[in-house]
Amino acid sequence: MTTRRDFLKQMGVAAAGLGLAPLGSLAARPAGANNAKDAKGDKVKIAFIGIGNRGEQNVGEFERTGMIEVTALCDVDLKGKQSQKVLGKYPKAKLFTDYREMFEKYSQNFDAVVASTPDHSHFPIAMLALEYGKHIYLEKPMTRTFIEAELLMQKARSCPNVVTQVGNQGHSEANYFQFKAWQEAGIIKDVTAITAHMNNPRRWHSFDSKMYRLPSGDTLPDGMNWDAWLGVCPWHDYSAKFHQGDWRCWYDFGMGALGDWGAHILDTAHEFLNLGLPYEVSLTYEKGHNDFFFPYSSTILFRFGARGNMPPCDVTWYDGIDNLPQLPKGYGKSEYNPDIPASNQGDTPVANLNPGKIIYSRDLIFKGSSHGSTLSIIGDKAEEMKSRLPEVPKSPSNHYVNFLRACQGTEKTRSPFEINGVLSQVFCLGVIAQRLNTQLFFDPRTKQFTNNAFANSLLAGMPPRKGWEFLYKM
Repeated sequence: MTTRRDFLKQMGVAAAGLGLAPLGSLAARPAGANNAKDAKGDKVKIAFIGIGNRGEQNVGEFERTGMIEVTALCDVDLKGKQSQKVLGKYPKAKLFTDYREMFEKYSQNFDAVVASTPDHSHFPIAMLALEYGKHIYLEKPMTRTFIEAELLMQKARSCPNVVTQVGNQGHSEANYFQFKAWQEAGIIKDVTAITAHMNNPRRWHSFDSKMYRLPSGDTLPDGMNWDAWLGVCPWHDYSAKFHQGDWRCWYDFGMGALGDWGAHILDTAHEFLNLGLPYEVSLTYEKGHNDFFFPYSSTILFRFGARGNMPPCDVTWYDGIDNLPQLPKGYGKSEYNPDIPASNQGDTPVANLNPGKIIYSRDLIFKGSSHGSTLSIIGDKAEEMKSRLPEVPKSPSNHYVNFLRACQGTEKTRSPFEINGVLSQVFCLGVIAQRLNTQLFFDPRTKQFTNNAFANSLLAGMPPRKGWEFLYKM
């Protein structure tokens, strides 16, 4: 049996707190593996992993490009009603309930995979895709643990011919190009603080924070491959409270509101301000803290140091329906972004404050919504700045077309693992602060907490189940 201590030792982070060594081959290259290559204008052959709920939405978005050929569909619950619409569209696609089997037996029949699965399965799917030389579009958050993101970034760098893209669509929309243009023109500069807020109701708001164990004992749906659903996670008996989107509620499987929405709210600021990793992550407010699911409300402070000529920057995250941030003078109305995809997570717009951000620089204050929504300047200087704003180029491709063109060798993805991975690690650090309900100090150079040994063990999380260890070998 692999203990937490043995696992941490294997991962190279238990003893000296050194950075991770380069990731070598996971094992001998699996049978049927091949190096990814561009399709040179041909349709990209795709295998979809996860075809219900968000997966169905992603299938639809890729369909609309007219650039794909669907060769395989994989879902642990192919008999579930959420899978039937996609199954009906592609009766000739090869079907699988275990993506490991799909890669092993059918990898020669697809160029790329699209993974729309629970957070805890992102790492093993992505690692297998890279090992088999398959381009991958991976839903956000990129991973559930800090170490998983580190391993995927290293693996992606060792596979330069494999295209990766994380599914924060706003990175191919107006906000991405506006932020870049405004920063290059000197409009966005000297940012010292950012407030990010997502105060919509979440499913765990109805849970009992005094629970003393995880739920279990429900009847497994007919035909569901529960072993494949659990993947790398330690064994849990099936519960309906883990399926159909409820997985996001639990520390064991999901990343809560921060992992779900952070990539849509903080992505451009994190990339273009070169924030990297924080030196402090502190839970400054919580309501309903417990050992199993995310707090009803939480405020997380991330403190980033100076970078080049950029000053230190504090990023404060607010979630929970009763935990609204203070708004600056002149903020005005809280706009809702109609382009946000609907989901099965109860993401109904709220009247008080819709998801978004407020960016404070030394001279200006900016406000913005989420996803691809553009920023606006608020306050006394807003009017005088209008004539100085540069023209913002239009996006040459949405996030899905961008990925497919990258597979064909004509574009580069805007949210590859090497860029999104660090942002994912920031969220992983925030979730650790939520779990421990404390103030944590982090060294971005050694990638270790300096004041909490138990927090360091959470960087890797629980050891993977037997049969999944090979994905984590150095």
